[in-house]
Amino acid sequence: MLTLHSYWRSSAAYRVRIALSLKGLEFAQVTHDLRQNAHLEPGYRALNPQHLVPALDTGDAVLTQSPAILEWLEETHPEPALLPSTPSSRAIVRSMCDLIACDIHPLNNLRVLRELKTEFGADASRLDLWARGWIAEGFTALEVLVEKHGQGFCFGDTPTLADCFLIPQIFSAQRFGVDLRPYPALRAVNERCDEHPAFVRAHPIHQPDADQVDS
Repeated sequence: MLTLHSYWRSSAAYRVRIALSLKGLEFAQVTHDLRQNAHLEPGYRALNPQHLVPALDTGDAVLTQSPAILEWLEETHPEPALLPSTPSSRAIVRSMCDLIACDIHPLNNLRVLRELKTEFGADASRLDLWARGWIAEGFTALEVLVEKHGQGFCFGDTPTLADCFLIPQIFSAQRFGVDLRPYPALRAVNERCDEHPAFVRAHPIHQPDADQVDS
């Protein structure tokens, strides 16, 4: 049995849940409330020295960093494929993933926002403004790629790793109040995924540690 160390609202953990669900893989969850610094407890730090979520215990190894975990899932459970068949197409999908994982998400995750608040005195309105700005810049570029390559999903007419990255980032964008109207291609993918059982199962509100009412 795979064991996913997770937090319901973590975008990176959400990516892994989507991929596991798309692959039809059963997994157990161990949850760590990041707001309560549960990920800093010694037991978890011993498992993942970076003390971040997610971490995936495969039984043979503990894997960290969501892009690496998703690549491992694709290599070890190749069906259904979440990468296209040609090298160029795979590179395009990975570029979409990296645009989110490298250029959007790190700038609006919890530990960065905490640093901006505690060390630089940013209040809630400035934190939201910061997050919205970086998300909008990334989504503007991603919109062009998805409009060009998507046919219902980010790339083509079936889910890929790019969708595993996009949907959690849209969930985060909505929390920060990002106006999604300028991104019709991204919104169309999100609406398609809202109806896909694998994405529904992976949604934060359906996780065992989800807040009853998200404040």
